[in-house]
Amino acid sequence: MDAVIFGNVTLDIICYPVNDVPRHESISFDDVTISPGGCASNTAIGLAALGVPTTIVARTGNDEAAEMLFNYWERVGLDHRFVQRVRGNATGTSIGLVDDNFQPRFVHSPGTNSSLSAELIDPPEYAAMEVKHFHIAGFFVLPNLFNQLAEKLAEIRNFGITTSLDVVFNVRMDDPKLQKTLWEVLPHLDYFTANAYEVFRLTGEEDYKKAADVLLTRGAHNIIIKLGERGCYILSPTFSGIIPGIVVEVVDTTGAGDAFTAGFISALVSGREIDDACRMGNQAGAKICTKLGAIAAWFDEK
Repeated sequence: MDAVIFGNVTLDIICYPVNDVPRHESISFDDVTISPGGCASNTAIGLAALGVPTTIVARTGNDEAAEMLFNYWERVGLDHRFVQRVRGNATGTSIGLVDDNFQPRFVHSPGTNSSLSAELIDPPEYAAMEVKHFHIAGFFVLPNLFNQLAEKLAEIRNFGITTSLDVVFNVRMDDPKLQKTLWEVLPHLDYFTANAYEVFRLTGEEDYKKAADVLLTRGAHNIIIKLGERGCYILSPTFSGIIPGIVVEVVDTTGAGDAFTAGFISALVSGREIDDACRMGNQAGAKICTKLGAIAAWFDEK
């Protein structure tokens, strides 16, 4: 395996267009897609589709939703030996309502993601598998991820495996316990990624460059801030500046950030520098915006 992706997985139901949800009325929409979702699944599927040998560490229920996830993972060749199926608890589910501006809003049930903990991270096993990169996807939607995480990441890096984390926006960004954990793990991350709004929330800075400076003082090594259609901003020892985005005809932005991460990691494990890796991230993020749902564009040729 070249990459290990740890984090949340869900069953996604994406509906378009939905611009309003009245309290006492029914709504209709033109298009819908049902598929695996969640930051970890989206990123791992993207990596597998890009030809990167990848395994995912996650928890699902023992239900029909989980069956769909496993079927898609096998279809794209994603290794799932580290996914635990938990009886008596449902697989996480997200309903995405995409408006006419192609922006999704989510109604979400975390399901088994709530019990995902750092205890499932196995650095010696990853070293034995000759893993090159370990990524945490969806940090703030994993409420039980506050014990042992810094120690696990330090151990992973001691094996020569690079690490990264993507935060993902959630109301738990204001949870003092999870914030404390994030600041503790920053020095053990080779790459920290978030979008502009997320770093504003975390740092209190409304300028993404100033926000990146704050993260640097907190111990981050390489910071990538996703700027949507403008591309991304990098602050690192080897490169600082904006990597421009790629213009496409947008259908839905759901999962674009996860696709960026997939493209980024695929470049890292092939030996690319951070600026080239972000260019590949931008390409992957743009690709996923051309179809409804977070993974549909990966399956065009499958």
